[in-house]
Amino acid sequence: MGQVKTTLKYVMNLGNFESIHVEIGLEDEVRKDESLDEAFERVYNFVEVKLQQKANEIQEDLKRG
Repeated sequence: MGQVKTTLKYVMNLGNFESIHVEIGLEDEVRKDESLDEAFERVYNFVEVKLQQKANEIQEDLKRG
């Protein structure tokens, strides 16, 4: 069938020329019951949610010091 792969990166500016980079990627097979576009959307949505979760975790950790 094929494979789909996506990688997303989020950069948080901390000021004073410092930043934190969070990058998450995933590669998966296209399933029998989905098109290539559907597979890409599934993988992209998963990575997008995980990236946001991790970015939120890091921001909370930074607030706590």
